[in-house]
Parts: sequence; C-alpha cells; structure tokens
Amino acid sequence: MDTTSDSQPIDSGGSDHPGAAPSVVVDTRNLHSLQSRPGFIEYCRQLWARRAFIWADARFKALRTTKDYRLWRTWLVLQPLLDVAFYAFLFGLILKTSRGIDNFIGFLILGVIFMRMITGQLSQGIMLIRNSRGMIQTFTFPRASLAISQTLRSLLDNILPAVIAVIMALAVQNFSPLSWSALLVIPLFFLIHIFGCGLTLITARLTAVLPDTRALIDFFSKAWFFLSGVMFSIERFVDHPVMYDAMTANPAYIFLTAIRGSVLYDAPPSIGTWITLLAWSFGTLCVGMIYFWQAEARYVRLT
Repeated sequence: MDTTSDSQPIDSGGSDHPGAAPSVVVDTRNLHSLQSRPGFIEYCRQLWARRAFIWADARFKALRTTKDYRLWRTWLVLQPLLDVAFYAFLFGLILKTSRGIDNFIGFLILGVIFMRMITGQLSQGIMLIRNSRGMIQTFTFPRASLAISQTLRSLLDNILPAVIAVIMALAVQNFSPLSWSALLVIPLFFLIHIFGCGLTLITARLTAVLPDTRALIDFFSKAWFFLSGVMFSIERFVDHPVMYDAMTANPAYIFLTAIRGSVLYDAPPSIGTWITLLAWSFGTLCVGMIYFWQAEARYVRLT
C-alpha cells in the first residue's frame, strides 16, 4: 500500500509502560490499495502522466543486453548477421530456396533482422510481471508502463540493426540507385514496435496468470519465424489456396513484404497494405492494453 499520509505522533508520556515507542495515528483516507484498478480512461491518463519516467527507464536500459561482452556494440550487429549467414547457407545453398528471388541475400537480411524484432517483442513480455515483483509490491503505478518501457527499450536497441540491415541489403544489390521508397522503412519500423507493444502486453498477462504458457509462447515464436517467409518465397513453395491465404494474411509476412518491397524492389506498399498494417498495429495495441488492464488488480497477488 502507498503509505503517504498525514500521520500524527501521539505523546506516550502517559503510557502505562515507560520507554514504550510512541504510537502513531495514520489517516487511512490517504492510503491507496496496491490491488486497485482504475477505469480504463483514467488508467491511460496515469500512463501519460508517467511518460517521462517510462522514457527515462527505457533509455537507461537500452543497449545493455550485450554490455557484458567486451565488444558489445559489435555483437548488436554481428549476432543477427551470423544468423543470416547460417540461414543463407542452409536455405540458399543446401535447400535452394533462393531460386526465383532477386537479391536473395538482401531478401534474407531484411527478413531475418526485422522478423527477430517482431518475435523478440513477443517474447519480451514473458515473465515481465513476475520479474518486476519488487516494484509492483512496493509502489502504486499502472503496470502497463513496464511493458511500454520494455518496448521503447527494444525500439532503441533495434535502430542500429535496422540501419545496418537496409545498408547491407542495398550493398549486395551492387548499390543500385536508391529509391525514395526505402525511406518508408522508417514508419514501418515504428509500426512494428507499436504492434510489438500489444504483443508484449498480451504475453505479460498470460505468463503472469499462467506461467506454463511461456513454453507455448516460445514454441509459437519459433513456428511464427519459420512460417512467415523469412527464408523462402511463400508464392513459390505454397500452392494450397487455403494455406496460402492463411500464410499471406500473417501480419509478420505483410510487414516483411512491405519492407522488402520498399528497400529492394522499388515497390512501396499500397494504400490497402498501409491500412492493413495500421489496423494490425493499433488494433493489437488496443487489445493488448485492454486485456492487460483487466487484470491490473491481480498483479500484486500473482507476483
């Protein structure tokens, strides 16, 4: 409980027990339960009021994932590129999924690095509430700020890999003339993180209420990565109409297709694609916020 109150000490001079500690009267009107849940509009207002703290927390924690390494800045870029090299060898050279794809290396670089961003945000909500038990049990604040701060941290962490991915994808295309459409990666990058914030909120509540769901989320994350056309062309390998429609309706696939088209193929997303991505991004964020807020009063007990 928040112990901020107008407390008045009472003189214990007349106590029947000499030397006893003075008693204190606490005005309970100024105490707030840690298990309270405000209305949704008020909840959003409280989040906005704490925007400076959320941003400061994200900035402080950003770029710290690999700081235990001596060359931690290098590993921010090198680690995803090692993944690209492995997938290029396995899928491009051995399984021959590169056939029919212009600039397969660029296709793969953009697919792997941006898909890692999406699945990373799905996974970062796992056990977020339980790992923050100390703060949750001590202070009264909207717990969604934890997920929002985590998303902002990921956004800052992902700027450098995103820039390197675009540069390298264009470099292996023999530095063909840069199209203005490559700049559309910027709004797409922000939409990915808005979408990811909704995913973080959903997985944060799921794993707080049912910790065993983290195993299912890990499995789903891996399956999502391999079924989103990261290393192969869905148009070439999937010919069943129902399966094709399901795989191409996948929001991760739509994001990757929009990014690849903008950077590599001078094919900016259509108006319909932008509407779809906006709906997925802000729709997932709204669903995640409401779903997370509904359990707000339970997080103290769950930790």
